[in-house]
Amino acid sequence: VQLQASGGGLVQAGGSLRLSCVVSGTTFRSENMGWGWYRQAPGRQREFVAGITDNTITDYADSVKGRFIISRDNAKKTVALQMNSLKPEDTAVYYCNTVSPLYAWGQGTQVTVSS
Repeated sequence: VQLQASGGGLVQAGGSLRLSCVVSGTTFRSENMGWGWYRQAPGRQREFVAGITDNTITDYADSVKGRFIISRDNAKKTVALQMNSLKPEDTAVYYCNTVSPLYAWGQGTQVTVSS
């Protein structure tokens, strides 16, 4: 299974980025399988950011509600995260995985928000 995240970069506070995760080597659609984004800032534990179920019900961490939007494209086996109104505290490496992570973590994509 490969979870290839991309789209990170350096952005000023208030800016936007769109992350994408391409999933390969596993079933993307399943009634009980949702996909999510997670992040890990330096010196901190990895945390849940957003998730989306097979029938597109979404869930967000309180810290990103109203700013981030998760979506999925089943045909392309991708999960996207639109991040708006970015804050310095959003700086982290972002990863995708199933909700209740099942697979080994990919290398993620670095997001750095400058103040």
